[in-house]
Amino acid sequence: MKATGSREGVSAPPVDVATMRARVAEVLPPEVTPTDRGTLQTLTGLLRGHLQLLIPEIEQLAALLTVGDVPRYCAQACVGEARGKLNARPGLMSYDAVAHVRRLGRSLLALCDHYEALTGVRMCLACDRPLREGEATLPYGKASPSAGAVVAGRIHDHCANTVRIR
Repeated sequence: MKATGSREGVSAPPVDVATMRARVAEVLPPEVTPTDRGTLQTLTGLLRGHLQLLIPEIEQLAALLTVGDVPRYCAQACVGEARGKLNARPGLMSYDAVAHVRRLGRSLLALCDHYEALTGVRMCLACDRPLREGEATLPYGKASPSAGAVVAGRIHDHCANTVRIR
């Protein structure tokens, strides 16, 4: 169920999910995660900031849903997990910092998914920009290398033949 009219009375601009997802793409999958301590600290700070912005948004949107609504409980559980990640601190070794920034990234992706589901925003799986009403789109399905998960959704018509280099 979509939380409609959810941004009424909220003075903050809409959440920029595409930017948040782009930041996460800098640490996930594992082969792109930087190992330089300074870069890791910068990315950790950015991801923490995104989480701190998104958590209250998700809480407000979830509160608009009825008490027995499953998406409400799922979003609230995800918020709880994200808060735990924000409170956690990495160990002293460099691999601890890498693991920590990746955990923050996974939590941020999950919150972005909840935000999109609760607001009804649909994103192009190719360019990470919103799919607007009336735009030409195509169905898209991609198998993930991890455990055979499938990412399914839609892409802009003009993104169909675009090569995306990460």
